[in-house]
Amino acid sequence: MAKPLIIDEVWVDRIKQILNGLEYGMVQIVVHDGKIAQIDRTERKRFEGSSQAEKSSSKKQKEIQPTLK
Repeated sequence: MAKPLIIDEVWVDRIKQILNGLEYGMVQIVVHDGKIAQIDRTERKRFEGSSQAEKSSSKKQKEIQPTLK
């Protein structure tokens, strides 16, 4: 039979702290013998559109390529 999970206010505060500021990602809570043993946070960064560095790199590549006539 599974043991009931024991969560006190300390763990609630830790979980809130880990979740704070997380925009994209996941939090995984590992439980051993009815007690929290580990909390993992995986954060993802998403970038919208193309950056200025990508634009300038693309422009340089176009300038380097010879034109065929």
